[in-house]
Amino acid sequence: MYRFFLLLISFFLIAQTQGQEWKKLLKFADDQPDLTKYDVINLLDSTGVNVSEQGSGSFTIHRIVKIQNPSGALKYRIIKYDYDPLTAFAKFESVKIHKTDGSTKEIDVKKACDYAAPARAIYWGARQIMLELGRLEPGDIVDYKIDKKGFTYALLASDENEDRFVPPMRGQFYDIVPFWSNDPTITKIYKVSIPKEKDMQYQFYQGECASSLRFEGNKKVYTFSMHNMKPFEKEPNMVDLFDVAPKLMMSTTPDWEAKSKWFYQVNEGYGSFEPTPEAQKKVNELIKGCKTEMEKISVLTHWVADNMRYSGISMGEGEGYTLHNTQMNFTDRCGVCKDKAALLISMLRMAGFKAYPAMTMAGSRVESIPADHFNHSVAVVKLSDGNYMPLDPTWVPFLRELWSSAEQQQNYLPGIPEGSDLLLTPVSAPENHYFKINAQTNLSPDGTLNGKFIVEAEGQSDGNIRRTFTTGFMNDWKNALEKELLAISPRARLISVDYGKDPKNYTAAPIKIEMKFSIPNYALSGEGVLIFKPLVMNNLYNRVRSYLRINTDIAEREYGFKDACSRLVLLKETIQLPSGYHMLGENRADEYSSKVADFTGSLKQENNRLLLNQKLALKKRVYEAEDWNDFRTAVNMHKSYGTEAIVLEKNK
Repeated sequence: MYRFFLLLISFFLIAQTQGQEWKKLLKFADDQPDLTKYDVINLLDSTGVNVSEQGSGSFTIHRIVKIQNPSGALKYRIIKYDYDPLTAFAKFESVKIHKTDGSTKEIDVKKACDYAAPARAIYWGARQIMLELGRLEPGDIVDYKIDKKGFTYALLASDENEDRFVPPMRGQFYDIVPFWSNDPTITKIYKVSIPKEKDMQYQFYQGECASSLRFEGNKKVYTFSMHNMKPFEKEPNMVDLFDVAPKLMMSTTPDWEAKSKWFYQVNEGYGSFEPTPEAQKKVNELIKGCKTEMEKISVLTHWVADNMRYSGISMGEGEGYTLHNTQMNFTDRCGVCKDKAALLISMLRMAGFKAYPAMTMAGSRVESIPADHFNHSVAVVKLSDGNYMPLDPTWVPFLRELWSSAEQQQNYLPGIPEGSDLLLTPVSAPENHYFKINAQTNLSPDGTLNGKFIVEAEGQSDGNIRRTFTTGFMNDWKNALEKELLAISPRARLISVDYGKDPKNYTAAPIKIEMKFSIPNYALSGEGVLIFKPLVMNNLYNRVRSYLRINTDIAEREYGFKDACSRLVLLKETIQLPSGYHMLGENRADEYSSKVADFTGSLKQENNRLLLNQKLALKKRVYEAEDWNDFRTAVNMHKSYGTEAIVLEKNK
């Protein structure tokens, strides 16, 4: 098979100029009966890049797709391609449809539409080119080429037409190439030509490909190819595909330290953090009375997080890695992650701190190859002990944290004067995100459950519960809490609520709420028998417990998986039983301990009361595949106290 693969690739490279390369690829696809179940087959997915001295690329993108059934025909009735006009230009070079009768239909590429791409929250002027192919039939071959010039990310653009295609780290080139697809792909090729004097490092991750380096004139030509790629089999709640599926990373930048220094310099040169009198006045007002550096850092971070709306509009020059300046950010109070980070950095500097921007990747791992695998901007501040602390005003509005623990175990790169290697945010201990319910309930012989419970939470758990109060209207507060009870039973009635301290003031203390309730017919009743679940295990605040949405019926996992956050769950319920009833079955106690998850739980009858206690500690946000058994065992023990109903029988 490998030899045939090499022959097929060689055939393709020779036949490119003849325009008939798709026929042999089609024959190979038709000889595989297991591919008939798919809507389409990618016969060819090819990208060629010619890199200039300045680092910009001229891309030739070639796709050949076989339509298998009506669903595939509908999918390819229109072809689209996205690009950013600030840094790139794209157009359809040619589009053909090879019909089953041997004829070829040419599509007029002049009819292509170029329009503003759909957007939400970030309006940076991204565009799409679109071309309608019309009615397709099973067996048709769609063969199209796109020419693109530029680079991937919008960094810092100039007014010169051609210069807008040159990356701000002039002369440097990088690319991140996924070698996976949702559809079977017979051949995928990525080919890049760079000037001979440029050194480029690369690595192929999570798989194998055929690769070569050749010299052609004054160019070095790198070619990477894979054959007979099947759709990547996904698992529920798995880590990002970039962390597990085959991918190619390449870069001419020597290391992350060079990128760190550049990121520092480009924003200092742009003047992103220059102070303004208005912003200085607000900083002085906010830090007045603060006695420690952490008090100052906290009040400034939370002010930016809570008072700057997330909405990005195109400012032309300065988008992407260049952070907008203080004047714009403080006046508009509106921007995306990089703008919120920029305003925080400016205000920290005005308060006397050394603060700098940082890049991070929310959702997947960043590799050692410095290929700019980032999608999010944050800040770092230098503490008095000399260490840098990451801050994220985008992810902590109305949250008691300064760095969201939904981002723990996440790579980031600070842009600091001395340069930095790639860093990793630490795991946040489960007790930083505790979720507690302490219930005292009374079960009547007719099945009515009356009582009260107290909910307490901290960290990410606090933010989840508190969102009702920080983002909702006050006259809806009680209705929102009543919905928590209605998730248990449509008969539930909320009798009273004690909000404790002002729940909108999230900085004062962790949230604590007490609710009194009544639920008629909560327990199923029969001849001297009552059947029910403990209240704390019956859909109460399940939205806070993200681990419940992970399917623990799966016996094994091949890939790592993610939860929303590390978490400590403490559940306690004291149930007063009706006189003369006892619990059928034995008292139970369970315990499990591991490096990634712990559980202890018990249910026992003492006199006329049932006592339920549970403690579940989930110690990470991102888990390895080998963690699955420990995680699954602890969570299933915890869930079993809610899936196995309690049966009470009246004494005879």
